[in-house]
Amino acid sequence: MEKPDAPSCERNREPILAVLRDHFADRRAVIEIGSGTWLDEASLPNTPAPIAFDVSAAWPQQRFDAVFSANTLHIMSWSDVGRLFAGLPGVLTDDARLVIYGAFNYGGHYTSESNAVFNAWLKSQGAHQGLRDFEAVDALARQAGLVLLEDRAMPSNNRCLVWRSA
Repeated sequence: MEKPDAPSCERNREPILAVLRDHFADRRAVIEIGSGTWLDEASLPNTPAPIAFDVSAAWPQQRFDAVFSANTLHIMSWSDVGRLFAGLPGVLTDDARLVIYGAFNYGGHYTSESNAVFNAWLKSQGAHQGLRDFEAVDALARQAGLVLLEDRAMPSNNRCLVWRSA
């Protein structure tokens, strides 16, 4: 079976890696939410087996000092985005980091024409999908006890949002 691939992955992997190096260098227990198709073929000795879970069901019993998720909030329903943030306090250690990568609206507006086109395409794939407003996502993060550390511009009108648990 052909593995899903997007040209944006190639363009964005180095900028995303730079953010992860800045914020995850001293982290030891990292979980990636929505990790995609690469884990099996990577066969890395320092990568534990995947943890299957649904944000609307039981969360892992472990604690993590870092959480990363890329291109997931815009494909999840808004209620599942809320469940994601509501579940984080139960798995984050003190001073944990959360990094979310993706496209966001600001002040209720698209940041580019390409993001408006992308949002229309997402909606055509499923009514529950769509770009999220930064302010609404940040409000969910604050409700979960997280403080925004950085909002870094990325290629192709995307962002890396970084929060710290209080």
